[in-house]
Amino acid sequence: MKEKLKKYIKENLKRPSLFQRLIKHNFEEDSLYDYEEASISGETTFHKKSSINEYIDDNKEDNNFQTMLFKYIDEKNLKDSEVYNKVHIDRRLFSKIRSDKYYHPKKETIILLGLSLELTEEEIEALLSSSSYSLPKNNYYDLIIRFCFKEKIYDIYKVNELLDSYNCKLLTY
Repeated sequence: MKEKLKKYIKENLKRPSLFQRLIKHNFEEDSLYDYEEASISGETTFHKKSSINEYIDDNKEDNNFQTMLFKYIDEKNLKDSEVYNKVHIDRRLFSKIRSDKYYHPKKETIILLGLSLELTEEEIEALLSSSSYSLPKNNYYDLIIRFCFKEKIYDIYKVNELLDSYNCKLLTY
């Protein structure tokens, strides 16, 4: 399995280009500005956002993490206790996820829930995305997690073994 992972990482690891890193850096520094192409001159112009609250209201999506998670649980005919016990998630944390529709879990918690539910690669991507997370292909940790879902490796001990083989942070349970 480790050789298969090694090959997968070699084929899929994408490092951001210098240009991508510079763009990201500039957007982080100038996050209160809009960037628009000037229609006539083709030059980039900058202007303050008229209302940050208006922008957020127009562009935010409802948090559907909770809805999506419990849809997966129902589809797989699982009890809540089966889900959180399988990956050693605290019952109180799971209760908070169930009762607070605005709760924003950590990325690791979502990954653990995905392992417990034995989600596909596409399903874990959708669940992570519903909480503004992703599994980019530019670091070993995320690539290994993606590999595990792709290869249907749902045992937390095996996942941690693969993470450890690349000196990555282990999933806590």
